[in-house]
Amino acid sequence: MNRKIQAALVGAGKRGRNAYGTYALQRPHEIEFIAVAEPDTEKRELFAKQHGIPPERQFASWKELLAQPKLCEALLICTMDREHYAPAMLALDIGYHILLEKPMSHDPLETLSLADKAEQSGRILSVCHTMRYNPYYHELKRLLDSKVIGELISIQWAEHVYYEHYVTSFVRGNWRNAGESSPMILQKSCHDLDLLQWLIGSSCISVSSFGKLTYFRKENAPVGSTERCTDGCAVETTCPYSAIRNYYHTKQGGWYNAVSLQPSLEARLKAIQEGPYGRCVFHCDNDVVDHQVVNLLFENDVTVSFTMTGFASEGTRSFKLMGTLGEIRGYRKKNEITLNYYNGKQETIFPEKVEGGHGGGDFLIMRDFLIQIRTGNLISKSGAAVSAQSHMIAFAAEHSRVTGHTVKLSDYAHSIRSGRPDDGREPNREEVRV
Repeated sequence: MNRKIQAALVGAGKRGRNAYGTYALQRPHEIEFIAVAEPDTEKRELFAKQHGIPPERQFASWKELLAQPKLCEALLICTMDREHYAPAMLALDIGYHILLEKPMSHDPLETLSLADKAEQSGRILSVCHTMRYNPYYHELKRLLDSKVIGELISIQWAEHVYYEHYVTSFVRGNWRNAGESSPMILQKSCHDLDLLQWLIGSSCISVSSFGKLTYFRKENAPVGSTERCTDGCAVETTCPYSAIRNYYHTKQGGWYNAVSLQPSLEARLKAIQEGPYGRCVFHCDNDVVDHQVVNLLFENDVTVSFTMTGFASEGTRSFKLMGTLGEIRGYRKKNEITLNYYNGKQETIFPEKVEGGHGGGDFLIMRDFLIQIRTGNLISKSGAAVSAQSHMIAFAAEHSRVTGHTVKLSDYAHSIRSGRPDDGREPNREEVRV
């Protein structure tokens, strides 16, 4: 239980470097990174310097790293969405235990295939659904399982994506275009769908969804705006989405570190003037939705109304869970859970806090992954099989949003595996009458 695990990192971006790399720097007795693969030279060399990785174990691609004889026990895959599936499949063949950033893949068939492969391999494949490890949601799960509000009947759940986060990641940034990454409901909100599946403890059977990219479009650009915020835009000084405001000036909780690895003002200004983060939010090649709603029906009759919005003054999740004896309300940012019983009693709970991002989830998933390796326990809280199930809810939701059809999940999954044209949609009234 005390032996140190050696690991390799594929993808030395913010998640790989800051969330999981930091864990190793803070707990060098538990894990040591001995190799890194990253196409960006600056990021690769920075991670290698932080962890003392020699030049011969610094690789420009995951293909180069996985072409080597097996280097260690663990592999963390933190690449972009469309480079999760291929390295994970190959790494399982080689014999690595894997911690895989979400989503498993942008493609539903690849997602199911990867879950099958993980089960057959006898290796650990944990997906970074870090919210499952967050003490706040563990307390919520405990309350539901103990039936303090009786039988759960319905849920109102919302993900409030902080507006700076939304425009940085999903308008200007790496996840702005579904054709290059994955749909918003999968990339960002698979956390929520996974949490809902886990909290409810039942299988989702039917999905419907609506949503659009409404605001961040060229036709909504203000008069006097320019292609870049530094090109003399007439409204830059009053625009809440200004790149100069959000990335150049240092402020608490700002997103300026997404723009440049170098913290200097000169480096940030150069990045804004030349890189993708300096573009006007109304003049980007983004196509992912800025708001979406999803309705879910579960096998145990629980219904869910889930809302994702990119228009929020702070990033958090809020919810109302309604049962036969009372309701549970929560606002994650405040770290409080309120129980309102129908007999008039009220109770407020403040769950424990743990260090690390995602409310401690980043720290706890790493700790759990290392314990799994040491003990040989293949059962993960966020293993490939259970994660694939919640991914399929996201795929079905996006399918419903695009087609306008309600989707029966079992039929949809079967159609994906079989490749047949039946898309799992439920027939409308006219079709039933015919």
